[in-house]
Amino acid sequence: MRILLTGAAGFLGSHLCDRLLAEGHEVIGMDNFITGSPANIAHLAGNEKFFFVRHDVSNFIFVAGKVQAVLHFASPASPNPLSPFGYPNLPIQTLKAGALGTHNSLGVAHAHGARFLLASTSEVYGDPLEHPQKETYWGHVDPVGLRSMYDEAKRFAEALTMSYHRFHGLDTRIVRIFNTYGPRMRLDDGRVVPNFLRQALNKEALTVYGDGEQTRSFCYVDDLVEGIYSLLMGGDPQPVNIGNPRETSILELATIVNELTENTTSIVYKPRQRGMGDPQQRQPDITRARELLDWEPKVSLEVGLKRTIAYFQEVLELQ
Repeated sequence: MRILLTGAAGFLGSHLCDRLLAEGHEVIGMDNFITGSPANIAHLAGNEKFFFVRHDVSNFIFVAGKVQAVLHFASPASPNPLSPFGYPNLPIQTLKAGALGTHNSLGVAHAHGARFLLASTSEVYGDPLEHPQKETYWGHVDPVGLRSMYDEAKRFAEALTMSYHRFHGLDTRIVRIFNTYGPRMRLDDGRVVPNFLRQALNKEALTVYGDGEQTRSFCYVDDLVEGIYSLLMGGDPQPVNIGNPRETSILELATIVNELTENTTSIVYKPRQRGMGDPQQRQPDITRARELLDWEPKVSLEVGLKRTIAYFQEVLELQ
């Protein structure tokens, strides 16, 4: 297929580029580098099946020639207000990527009769009252909170995608992505895994907000990409959770990171950031992914962290 992938220079987008190209597809990568990095796709220079377009997806998208699939992954994704790449510091851009960017990407898919896949998020569940979270759960979201620009952008994007499916008969997919980590994440991304790894590799104390008992489910990027590709090639229009159902507390993650990096520095506790809507629990129910796609994650947290540590060590050595 000839595929348009927005957010191609991002952490997830760049890994998707690699997978799509490895499967023999032609990829038109699109990014404006607000949070993505040219370094993530530098290795694709000279690949005759990869074409890059620098473009802001909140503006009209034109693609010459026929495309058979459109994957919309363009959006800031870090919730950390202390990071310049966190969506609290890019609120308008985040909303525009979710609203206008989704609309423009759907427009390309509609014009070409192409399959459309939306990268949504577990954040549509908010601070969930259901645990683990099934796709049928409607969520517990603050529409005016400090992270609402991301939550509501993705919820709107899902609604728009389903409207194109129902009204125009467009062949659509929605993947709800749970916490993912791996090589090509920014060291200054602001999310917990790169934060911990950066601190541990610098032999600093790891910063845990609150008591560390809040949980996340960490999925290694290779597993996530496998699930997304399976959904693109199969699946149906209803949302699908893709993530690792192993629930890990932040404190447990910090302990594992210190062990793997041989960091003997202690853990520092700081108050949780008030008003950020940070969920206490996050764990996907992946029954639907197992039944629909025959997919489940294979890479353990410890193995995935070792691979990510090796990448971050290389990055730090080059700095």
